[in-house]
Amino acid sequence: MANRDIIVIGGSSGATIPLKAILGTLPADLPAAVFVILHIPPRSTGILATVASAAGPLTVVQVEDEMPITPGKVYLAAPDHHMLLGHDVIRLGRGPRENMARPAIDPLFRSAALSYGARVIGVVLSGLLSDGAAGLNAIKRCGGVALVQDPADAIADEMPRRAAEATTVDLSVRGALLGDVLADLSREEPGPSLPSPPELRLEVDIASGERVGADFLREVASPAALTCPACGGVLSHMHEGRPLRFRCQVGHAYAADALASEQEGRVDEALRVALRIIEERAELVSRMADDARKSGRGAVADMYDGRAEEYRRYAETLRQAALRSLPPDATNDKN
Repeated sequence: MANRDIIVIGGSSGATIPLKAILGTLPADLPAAVFVILHIPPRSTGILATVASAAGPLTVVQVEDEMPITPGKVYLAAPDHHMLLGHDVIRLGRGPRENMARPAIDPLFRSAALSYGARVIGVVLSGLLSDGAAGLNAIKRCGGVALVQDPADAIADEMPRRAAEATTVDLSVRGALLGDVLADLSREEPGPSLPSPPELRLEVDIASGERVGADFLREVASPAALTCPACGGVLSHMHEGRPLRFRCQVGHAYAADALASEQEGRVDEALRVALRIIEERAELVSRMADDARKSGRGAVADMYDGRAEEYRRYAETLRQAALRSLPPDATNDKN
């Protein structure tokens, strides 16, 4: 092709507004196919109607396995499947979740970079954490064009901001203007494609559902003293690209911020379990003290009272730690 004919777009929280602006602006004669991933729950169907109603003259379809790619169409990811691009065809993958999501943005971006190189335009919209950052980095490393929604314009600025930190983006654009920019870029001649990074094929295969073992993972990653939150396996630090990322032998993948977020939730849960156990212990020892007093064993009762007070102090310490572990929005009840 003589133009950039593959546009891949990813977003999460707050991305619906800029996506509607993009699709409402793209022309009927767009010489490119558009592929969209929004973080959606399994079995979700409402997003298709939402996107289709905003797409103007372009046809919106939810992808199916082995669906051919046609310019001028908008392809929306299927729930609970990674959307992967092959040569002239779309494939659905049931590989492990990435950054706690399936469909995830990074697998789509990587597969587009692997199959189409410099013909790809990648766009990261509003969202939390950093899904899309590694994928946009892969697009750039293969010669494609990297765009982000201007973080100052995004409802949730983490995804576009972290994508911009992970690679040198070509443009940072307000959501309302992205459609016009994409229409212009799609008509330009692509530059030369660059050699694919060695780990790209492996990571696309993992997303498709191929088995990954220690030997294969060792080629692109090094074991880290960290545990996968999903399966309990050992995580390995991916050598190449940005942002800082980890994978386990099963294939679950996490950017560092997504891993930290998942760990914070588990720490909070552990604190609350420990708090419950200590409070129950304090209650039990208090009852033992009462029973000792009724039996005339004053010294034993005093000992149990002291232990109960000690346990209550421990419980208060844990309660304060649990409160400090909550994000500011949770304590202010802004959601």
